Amino acid sequence: MRYFLLLLVVGFTYSAKMKHHLLSESFIGHINDQKSTWKAGRNFDRNVPLSHIKLLMGVHPDHKLYALPEADVQVVEGVNDVLPEEFDAREKWPDCPTIQEIRDQGSCGSCWAFGAVEAMSDRICIHSGGKVQAHLSADNLVSCCYTCGFGCNGGFPGMAWRYWVHKGIVSGGNYNTSEGCQPYEIPACEHHIDGPRPPCTGEGKTPKCHKTCEAGYDVSYEKDLHKGKTSYSVRSKVEDIQREIMTNGPVEGALTVYEDFINYKSGVYQHVVGKALGGHAIRILGWGVEEGTPYWLIANSWNSDWGDNGYVKLLRGANHCGIEGSITAGLPLL
Repeated sequence: MRYFLLLLVVGFTYSAKMKHHLLSESFIGHINDQKSTWKAGRNFDRNVPLSHIKLLMGVHPDHKLYALPEADVQVVEGVNDVLPEEFDAREKWPDCPTIQEIRDQGSCGSCWAFGAVEAMSDRICIHSGGKVQAHLSADNLVSCCYTCGFGCNGGFPGMAWRYWVHKGIVSGGNYNTSEGCQPYEIPACEHHIDGPRPPCTGEGKTPKCHKTCEAGYDVSYEKDLHKGKTSYSVRSKVEDIQREIMTNGPVEGALTVYEDFINYKSGVYQHVVGKALGGHAIRILGWGVEEGTPYWLIANSWNSDWGDNGYVKLLRGANHCGIEGSITAGLPLL
């Protein structure tokens, strides 16, 4: 009985110590105490509401029910028959500026749309040989694709790529720009105490769909639409994902986000502590190996002051956080 009570007390004490606020210095320190392959640090001010953090995870739990059919990745001699140890789409296609870009979804669960339009924009440039420089509108996709899910309350990446093929997506710059047909309407919010952006609120509302371009843009909505030729899923085999990226450009992926991921700063991320927060869509643009640990090179959509200048390296080859099980892509209609 005494032994049982001792275990109970020890367990209670351990449990109490583990209850860190996910944005606290103690939680960041607890992550780093695990001596993993990555380092944690502050990305969000301690006062950023948890409602904002949770809203960032916009991949709906049922997204796999709407996954697209898988396509075979062809081995092309001289193009993707040899898989290098490292690959970076930014270096392979330097004339495509969207590959270099980190966007900001603001207080809206629109990651499913951002991962899609980012990779689509990259692929339009890549497959046109740099002749077509399109910056597809996340605003247009998140507001007008009713079959994609629930706008700022979550969506299905596969349906976003299907919409690109069947309906098309217009151009649109980032928030507070007048670039393209429909720039993003939801402001980027301030992760830190002091900064030029408004505070993060966690109350993003889905913009209303409208089939017109903003005043001053001299191309009609219909003529500005960019369409896809095909859309598909990529099998979860690592080599297939690598060949797809090498051949056609960045892809959209989805993963489960845990509390420790929010505090990623450098190294190769793998989950060590904290509970799951939800599903999140990102853009995968390459891979590599750091100190013996293989990783995927990922661009996030939480602004460049998150993580490693907006990027994260995530463990490759173990379907970690489900990263290799939900890869979506497509080819542009040019």
